[in-house]
Amino acid sequence: MKEDIKQTRLDNGMVVLTDRMPDVRSATLGFFFRIGSRNEPNELNGISHFIEHCVFKGTERRSALDIAIEQERLGGNLDAFTTHEETGFVLKVIDDRVEAAFDLLADMLANSRFDGADLENEQRVIIEEMKMNEDAPEDLLSDIFQRQFFPGHPLGLNIAGTPDNVRSFDSEKTRRFHQQNFHSGNLVIAAAGNIEHESVVRLSEKYFHLSLVTPPSSLSAPPAPAAPISLNHRADLEQVHFAFATPSVSERDDRRYAADLLAEILGGGTASRLWQRVREERGLTYNIGSAAVMYRDCGFVSISGSASSDHMSEIIDIVTAEMRNLARDGVLEDELQLQKDQARASILLDLEDSASRAGSIAQSELVHGRQISVEETLANLDAVTRDDVNAIAEEYFRTEDIAFAALGDLNGFAIDRDRLDVGN
Repeated sequence: MKEDIKQTRLDNGMVVLTDRMPDVRSATLGFFFRIGSRNEPNELNGISHFIEHCVFKGTERRSALDIAIEQERLGGNLDAFTTHEETGFVLKVIDDRVEAAFDLLADMLANSRFDGADLENEQRVIIEEMKMNEDAPEDLLSDIFQRQFFPGHPLGLNIAGTPDNVRSFDSEKTRRFHQQNFHSGNLVIAAAGNIEHESVVRLSEKYFHLSLVTPPSSLSAPPAPAAPISLNHRADLEQVHFAFATPSVSERDDRRYAADLLAEILGGGTASRLWQRVREERGLTYNIGSAAVMYRDCGFVSISGSASSDHMSEIIDIVTAEMRNLARDGVLEDELQLQKDQARASILLDLEDSASRAGSIAQSELVHGRQISVEETLANLDAVTRDDVNAIAEEYFRTEDIAFAALGDLNGFAIDRDRLDVGN
């Protein structure tokens, strides 16, 4: 299914992108703001996530119940999310409901009331969300790791903020931050499916015609990743949840394809080195995996899983041995080609889903400021050589740069820097 991408840059700073899919009956609308938790001052940490919640609480035209009923009547699922670098709202509907879906999203995002009583209610909801995450070991370890890997930097702060911060978000603060940041200059509208570009542009101009020209938000300064060793005892947990990480390339780096493939070879799937050695050959864990995590100006390779405390020593030996092997001997041609084939299949299969295509064109604009076609992506992927992947492993898999965090019933488990030696 071929891409048919069009773009229009409006005078108010908004970017409108479409990818027409004439043979489907679905349409996905996405409103993506170039604002996330790393754009917030410390005293307002969590306010982007708070606004993401509060736009569902009602506008001058719609109550919270009206919004809930309307999104269900449209037949779609309205998904909202906040990351460190963006806030998004995505609604997938039948193609004949696009204008109604656009009206709903635009009204929520441009005309939210931010009523004091509603905000107090949502403060309680978000604090409950924080408590829920604290009860989930994987989420709690992720927060601990992120804070210690990016010390003193917004990327190390919890996207949801702190309970004290959230309680301080009154109507005045929330309206001011929303007005200053959730504006047309920070907005990318992406639509994919059985839609017409001119129709989406017309709707964008209709609903955002009064928006002032405002420059997009800038990122905070690049972080300086640390290499902590963090052991956190929780006697109530049956397993030790663990994470290794090393710095890596950013999502704007030309080497990002090689970094992705390296992470997949190391622990991306059931044929990966770590899955085979840790689970299939030794039976030490139910799940282990790795991924390349990338931001605009930095990144890291993460390896995570969970296991009984008496298995941790052997898991650490296997993980460091595989990192050492990759840094010293590199990847095999067969495993590199396997991951290329898997990535190619995933990219091409995503072409059949309007939500995937809307997200893809939005990310190209948000990250690169231009469209990167499927053909270009596949060519860049295919061009990656063993030397490219090996160079990433050799540069970034270094003993002094490895971070390690664990959470659970440690039962005497301990680790020092020497145990993380990867010979580089």
